[in-house]
Amino acid sequence: MQLYTVQKTGSAAQRLRARDALTPYRVKNAVLMAAGYGSRLAPITDQIPKGLLRIRGEVLVERQIEQLVEAGVADIFLVTGYRSEQFAYLGTHPHVHIVENPDYRRYNNTSSLYCVLDELDNTYICSADNYFTKNVFAPYVYRSYYAATYRDEPTEEYYLSVDADDRITGVQIGGAQGWYMMGHVYFACSFSEQFRRLFKRAYETDSTVREQLWEQFYMRHLDELALYRKCYSQGVVYEFDTLSDILAFDPKFR
Repeated sequence: MQLYTVQKTGSAAQRLRARDALTPYRVKNAVLMAAGYGSRLAPITDQIPKGLLRIRGEVLVERQIEQLVEAGVADIFLVTGYRSEQFAYLGTHPHVHIVENPDYRRYNNTSSLYCVLDELDNTYICSADNYFTKNVFAPYVYRSYYAATYRDEPTEEYYLSVDADDRITGVQIGGAQGWYMMGHVYFACSFSEQFRRLFKRAYETDSTVREQLWEQFYMRHLDELALYRKCYSQGVVYEFDTLSDILAFDPKFR
């Protein structure tokens, strides 16, 4: 937030120079991916998409939209698929643009990113079913990153290796006592351009790419796509894969 507060101090000329210096780091938009079945939460999600579950009194996707707007993100592309009609009411929100993914049934979340490929700029990439106990979004971000959380216990999450500058140099599926991918991602404009160039060609010519998570595609291009680890302490980023996950966080969930 230091990048942001410098605008509010000093003379008018200093503020103008600071604003100009900040312009390349201004977040332009966000992508909220909400097309999936949420099958691991069946039968709860047989009737309602995971992003529309009400946790601690708030609808997951609504809470995240408001956090993004609070951070000054004016354009939010909500990518829907499974039971997309249930998200239609959000189309009246002044900052939300609904994009329907016609391929959600047969392809993975790569198909959702493909639907908004031309919108990628200085962009937050989010899952509509995440819950952030505090607002993790900012109006200015200076480099691309993937949010990460530390855990001692073994999991099947995607664990990160990084260099001295926190650039991600390796991703291992499954591990313990380490930092793993959890939560939102930020694509800086230069990252978006490189990702779009690599991804568009691969998605359109290689059917296996369409069946993968976009993170798996990224893992194949670590040298070309520079993402950095951004660490969050436990209790900030939540993802609910099972009913027990939800009840541990919200015992009153129905």
